[in-house]
Amino acid sequence: METLSYQFSLPVVIALLVAFYGGTFLLSLMVSRKKENADGYMVSSGQVGFGIAAASMTATWIWAASFYGAATSGYKYGLSGALHYGLWGALMILFIYPFGIRIRKLAPNAHTLAEVMHARHGSSSQLIMAFSNLLGSIISLMVNFTAAGALVSILSPLTFVQGVLIAGIGVLIYTFWSGFRASIVTDFAQLVAMMGVAIVIIPWVLFNMGGTDALSEGMANLTAEQANFFSRTAILEQGAPFFVAVLAYAIGNQTIAQRLFAVRQDMIKPTFITATIGYGSVVIGLGMLGMLALMAGMEPANGDFNNIIPQMASSYLPPFAIALFFILVIGSLSSTADSDLSALTAIMMTDIYAKNLARGNVDPRRMLFLGRVTMIVATMIGLVLASYSLDILVMLVFVGALWGAIVFPVIASCYWGRVTNVAFTSAVIGGLVLFTIVRFELLPMEGVIGTFFEIIAGIGGGVVLGLMTFGFLGRVAGLVVGVVMTVLLTWYFIGFLADYTVLLGSLTAYGASTVICFLLSMASKHGFDFNLISQRVRYFQDTATPEGEARKHD
Repeated sequence: METLSYQFSLPVVIALLVAFYGGTFLLSLMVSRKKENADGYMVSSGQVGFGIAAASMTATWIWAASFYGAATSGYKYGLSGALHYGLWGALMILFIYPFGIRIRKLAPNAHTLAEVMHARHGSSSQLIMAFSNLLGSIISLMVNFTAAGALVSILSPLTFVQGVLIAGIGVLIYTFWSGFRASIVTDFAQLVAMMGVAIVIIPWVLFNMGGTDALSEGMANLTAEQANFFSRTAILEQGAPFFVAVLAYAIGNQTIAQRLFAVRQDMIKPTFITATIGYGSVVIGLGMLGMLALMAGMEPANGDFNNIIPQMASSYLPPFAIALFFILVIGSLSSTADSDLSALTAIMMTDIYAKNLARGNVDPRRMLFLGRVTMIVATMIGLVLASYSLDILVMLVFVGALWGAIVFPVIASCYWGRVTNVAFTSAVIGGLVLFTIVRFELLPMEGVIGTFFEIIAGIGGGVVLGLMTFGFLGRVAGLVVGVVMTVLLTWYFIGFLADYTVLLGSLTAYGASTVICFLLSMASKHGFDFNLISQRVRYFQDTATPEGEARKHD
C-alpha cells in the first residue's frame, strides 16, 4: 500500500490557510455595500460584465469533484479516462448556452430557475425545482468540504474534521456579508490563481517523473482497455454517465442559473464559450495526473482514489510547489462552496420566502436576514454531512441523474405552450421513481423488466442528443436527431445495458420524464402566453439605488 511522503508542518499549513481565506475575505470587503440590495445580494441585479462572469462560471464549474473525479477517471480508465471527465463537462457548458439565452429572454429579471417555473406553471413545479436545487447544493457543499478535509488531513498534521471546519468557516466568513457579489469577485481571483498554478504544476509533475521516457515505460502498466483510446468500458462506465449527468447539472444547478441571471444579456454567449475553454483546459490536465499515476504504478493510499492527486503532488513536487498545489485545490473547492451558499440563499429568499411565505408583500430587509441565516445553517449542514466522507464520484453521478428527470420538462416549458403544471410535476415524479428503481436495483434488471428499462433508456439517449441538436439547429433538426437516435440506441441497448446500472439509471430518468411530459402535454388543449413570464418575474427592489423601495409582487 502506498503512503504519502510529504506533509506540511502545523505552522505552515495554518499560515497557508490563513493567507488564502484572509486574503479572500479582504477582497470581499472591497465589494461590500453598507446598505445591501436584495437583488444585488442574489444576482448583482443582472449587470455583471463579461470578464467577471466568464471567470466565475469557470471557477464554479471547477469544483472538488473536478480534481478528484477527473484524476480517478484517468487512473481507472487510462488514456480515454483522462478526457472523459473534462471534455464532456466542457461541452455541456457550451451546449447549455442556447437554452440560457432563451430562459433569460423570457425572464430577464429572474433570480432562480424555480422562480421562472413558478411564473410558467405555479407553486408545485416551482417547489420541485427549488427543493431539487436545495438538495443538489447541499450535496455539492458537502462534497467540497469533504475534499477540503481529505486534502488537509493528507498534507498536514491536522485531522479530517479540522480541515472540514476550517474550509467551512473560511468560506462562510468571506461570503456572508456580500453574498453573490463576493462569490463572483473572489471566483475571478481564484480562477486566475488556479490557471496559473495548473499551467506550472502539471508539466512539473511530468518532468520530475522522467518526462516522455516515463510515459513510454509506463504504457506497460496499462491494461488493454486502459491503453485503448476508444475503450468501450470507459465510455459505458464513465464517459456516457458523466456526459448525461452534466447536462442535468447545467439545467438543475442553481449556481449555473444564478450566473446566467447575473451576466448582462448581451454577454451570455461569449461568457459560456469562454467558460467552456477554461474548464476543459484545466480539468483535462487534472485527468492527466490520474493517468500519470497509473503509468507510474502508483497505488492509491488507503485504497482511496481521492488520494491520487495529493499523492502525485507529494511524490513528484518540491515543498514550494506542493504549497502552490494546496492553494490550487483549496481555491477550487472554495469557489464552488461559496457559489453553493449563494445559490441556497437565492432559493430561500426567492422561492421559499418571496413566492410562498410573503405572497406579494416582500420585505427586502427580512429577505436579506433570511439569506444570511440560510448561509449559516447551510454551512452547518454541509459540515455535518461532510463528516461521513462519502465517495465523491458516486455522489456526482447520483445527483446528476436525479436532475436528469427535470431537464426535458424545464426546457419544454420554455418553448412549448402546451406543457402544463400537471405534465411537469407528473413527469419529474415519474422520472425520479423509475430512476430510483434502477439506481438502487429495487427490481431485478433482467427479462421483461430489464428490456423495459433498456427501451426507456434508449428514449432517454435520444432525448439528450435531440435536445442538444435542438439548441443549436432548431426544432426540426432536433426532432429528427432525437427520433433517429432513439431508434438506434434502443436497438443497441437491448440485451446488455442492464449490466451498466449507472448509465441505465441516468438515461431512464431522461426517458421516463420525457414520455410522461409529452403524453400529458399532448392531452392538453391550452396554450401559454410566454410574455406573461417577464411580467410575473421582476426584481424585488428598485435597483437604481442600494436602498431602493420594495416592489409589489403578484
